This record gives sequence, C-alpha cells and structure tokens, in this order.
Amino acid sequence: MFQAEQSEFKQGLTYFLRGWHLISRPGLRRFVVMPILINIVLLITIFWLMLGQIGNFAQWLVSFVPAWLDWISYLVYGLAIITILIVFFFIFNLLAGFIAAPFNGILAEKVEKLLTGQTNDQGLGALDLVKDTPRMLRREWQKFAYSFPKFIGLFVLSFVPGVGQTIIPPLFFLYGAWMAAIQYCDYPFDNHKISFMRMRYQLAEKRSLNLTFGGLVSICTFIPFLNFIIIPVAVCGATALWVDHYRPWQSEASAEKNTTGTDVTTATSSAVSNPQ
Repeated sequence: MFQAEQSEFKQGLTYFLRGWHLISRPGLRRFVVMPILINIVLLITIFWLMLGQIGNFAQWLVSFVPAWLDWISYLVYGLAIITILIVFFFIFNLLAGFIAAPFNGILAEKVEKLLTGQTNDQGLGALDLVKDTPRMLRREWQKFAYSFPKFIGLFVLSFVPGVGQTIIPPLFFLYGAWMAAIQYCDYPFDNHKISFMRMRYQLAEKRSLNLTFGGLVSICTFIPFLNFIIIPVAVCGATALWVDHYRPWQSEASAEKNTTGTDVTTATSSAVSNPQ
C-alpha cells in the first residue's frame, strides 16, 4: 500500500509538470491566452483590494488582546496576514472558477483531443459553448456549495487558541489541495457530462495522486508570476490525468451502456452516498 501511495505522489508531480509542458504546445497556445488574462486581472484586482485591509484587520484583532498580553501582538499580526491570504486564495478560486469556466472547458477539450486524437461526442463549438455556459455555471455553484461550509468551519477553528496555530494550517493546506484537484479535474469530467458526485468519488479513489497534484497547484497560487499562469497549467495537467486514469473507465462505461442499456455511471453514483 505504501508503494502504491508513493507511486501516486510521483504521478501527481508528473502531471503537474506535464501541465507546464502542454501549455506551450502548438495548437493550444491560443486557448491558454484567455485564462491567463482572466487570471492576471483577478489576481491584481483582488490583491489590491485586500492589501489595504490587512492593516485594518490586524488592528481589529489586536484590539481584543488585553494589555498584559501585548507581547503576543506580533503573533496576532501574523495570524491576520495568514487569514487574509487564505481568504484571498478562496475568493480568487471562486471568482476564477465562475468567470473562466467556459474557457477552461474549451482548453480541457482541446488538450484531450491533442493527447488522444479524439474528443467527446459533445464538442464545444461556439453555439455549444453558449448553450453549455449555464450548465457550467451551475457546476461551479455545486463546487462552491461543497467547499464553502468546509472553509467556514476551518476559518472559525483558526481562531481557537492552540488549535488555530497547530492543527488548522495543515488542514487548510489539505483542504486547498483537495479543492484545487476538484476544481481543475472537473473540467474534463464535466465535458463528458459526468455528475459532480461521481467525479468526487472517482477522484477520492486516487486521493494521494490528486492531493499531490492539487497541493502543487495551490502552492503556485501564492508564488508571484507563477500564479499568473497556473490556471491553464492546472487545466492541462488535470486533463492529462483524466486521459490516463479516468477516460478509459468512461470509455468502458459507455461501451457497457451501449451493450446492456444500463448507465454504469448513474448506477454507481447512486450507490455512493457521500464521497469526500
């Protein structure tokens, strides 16, 4: 089991690096430009808005510290900065998901076609893109509804003395890694009309692989200049992961559906009550 998990960690790194290679491939570059532009505008806007709030937020927190504990003010300032960064990460991923979803869906389809020489039966043409945009936005809302309660729970616990400084930071990192994997792996799943619950179940079966991939993506979100292009990199890497690990299953499920008339995806999803 340890060797299997070690292999998944290596594969997660491999797909992350593969995403960087794919964005420079001929035929994909023009589909990478729009997500990058959206990314740059969002990052600069959100960072500019939140930068001015760090000092006010830190002072607000310090106001609750008794005078005899004045020595921990530096720790409170550090907590304020970390909290602002976490909020920044969440808001950025939320807005980027909603605004860039149609463009990321197209990019995922083009990467899949490049890697396989084929595409799914519901290609995203211009008219299809317009018709599918409401469905894509509903999908983003599903991600938000899934992630927001977890974010609020961790955010509240971060203010608990002892717990907020020890347990919560690594839990926040795991949360960010898992949500990044869901965010970007979902595009090829959604292109094939696979349900959100089924997608989560599939990712959970290879949790170490997807946490490694999502963790690397999350780290790059906080690194200047790398965060400008991380969205298309993540979409490309996640689509390559889909092609190697999940597309064969989807092909088998489609073949069985055509043969038996039973939708394997739906049947399996109904048996999964609460995937993480």
